[in-house]
Amino acid sequence: MSDVPDPVAEIRDLRVEIDGHAIVDGVDLRVLPGKVTALVGASGSGKTTTGLALLGEYPPGARVTGEVRRTGDGPVGYVPQHPAAVLNPARRVGALLADIARPQVRHLPRAQRRTAARALVLRALSDAQLQDAEALLRRYPHQLSGGQQQRVLLAQALLLGARVIVADEPTTGQDALTKSRVVGQLAAVAARGIAIVLLSHDLDVVRALADEVLVLRAGRVVESGPVERLWTAPRHEWTRRLLDEQRAVPQGGAYAESGQPILEVRDLTAVHDRRTTVLRTPHLALHPGECLAVVGRSGSGKTTLARCLAGLHRDHDGEVLLDGTPLPRSLRRRSRAQLAAVQYVFQDARAAFDEHRPVLRQVARTAVRLRGADERAATDEAATTLARLGLPVELAHRRPGELSGGELQRAALARALLARPRVLICDEVTSGLDTVTRRGILDVLAGLVGEEEDLSLVLITHDLDTARLAHRVAVLDAGELVEQGPAQQVLTEPRHPFTISLMETTERLEAGTRT
Repeated sequence: MSDVPDPVAEIRDLRVEIDGHAIVDGVDLRVLPGKVTALVGASGSGKTTTGLALLGEYPPGARVTGEVRRTGDGPVGYVPQHPAAVLNPARRVGALLADIARPQVRHLPRAQRRTAARALVLRALSDAQLQDAEALLRRYPHQLSGGQQQRVLLAQALLLGARVIVADEPTTGQDALTKSRVVGQLAAVAARGIAIVLLSHDLDVVRALADEVLVLRAGRVVESGPVERLWTAPRHEWTRRLLDEQRAVPQGGAYAESGQPILEVRDLTAVHDRRTTVLRTPHLALHPGECLAVVGRSGSGKTTLARCLAGLHRDHDGEVLLDGTPLPRSLRRRSRAQLAAVQYVFQDARAAFDEHRPVLRQVARTAVRLRGADERAATDEAATTLARLGLPVELAHRRPGELSGGELQRAALARALLARPRVLICDEVTSGLDTVTRRGILDVLAGLVGEEEDLSLVLITHDLDTARLAHRVAVLDAGELVEQGPAQQVLTEPRHPFTISLMETTERLEAGTRT
């Protein structure tokens, strides 16, 4: 008699085709109560399509064969990678959750229903490990961090009585401390007997959380098994490559600081909503040819700092200087030369492109708009730059929707480079990418700093391994600049308690431990 419980959901020989092309091909998956099953693989490998199949959702126009069975009670919950896209921005969190709780208390006398529904909501928030629930219920989704939004959706799934929860890239863009909390939250949910299907490129989180792992490539499962077996004795070449590239990060090396900074921050204080101070940076300098990594947890002020530098966040005091001259706070007040000098590459490359126009035309447009180049010369330069960054011309002629996340990120870098910038600000450009694609982007960035003598790089990242690419590191915590110095020093001998805790948590996750 077997001790293995019956699955609460099962997929057999799933095949999903679009226009005759299989994006999932022959996938089998058994989802067990109280267990975490992880699906890993590169962008476009079929992870999300497989996960959404458990909810009965497929891409428009898809032809589906195979079998998807759910044997457990309750719906399948889904926590998407970008939770803001599914939360109603016009309704407070309390109202969103009360709508789910209300039908569950209709059997009670009318006078007791409001109190009982609120108790259910508060318990779900507690089970999702959301602190200060009373205050959170009064907020709108946009007033929450990305991690809080994810936990609200987790609370929704728990309120609905889900026995299976599909978590799609729940740690994208998160620092080690936040990742550790997410691991703890999902482990606590699994401990209640709920099955978790984890879709993730983050192999540290997979190792710390998963019981079983399926490795997908081009829609097929190329290897599966217990997590420790895959880590210690991977059998398939693709699994070995994913693991090998995980820690393969180019090193920034030594840097000799000389002359006047190209970009300098003096007494910068940034606010949100005209009253909440979110960032204080007394002094920060970037020198020609230097790579500076700005690290910190979610909500620490990293992106606000980057947006101040780029003229995208004008609600601040203090100065941002380019070659010793103060830059206007607003992008709209900067000259064409100033716009070209400081270029910003966004985390979500897909959202930064017009989905209806070919990528090549959009990249070339930067040279036309900021440098006055003619259309033909700009197009030739765009094609050359894209090819140098690893995006061949046949892909460049496609629309953004036909490119992978890694391909679009290369296109976003090319578009910024066509301005011939002095400073390139890269905001979490490797978040959401698998280890192989991430390594390719980091190699590109390392090459840019090495090849372009006058190009300086500001690397906004939550990931300490990515920060090793830099010459210097600045650490933000709760909006304060708590530590800065040479990368080798900060990443091996940190002095501030926050940096120390970030390093220790990173090491625990790398070792595959949950706490």
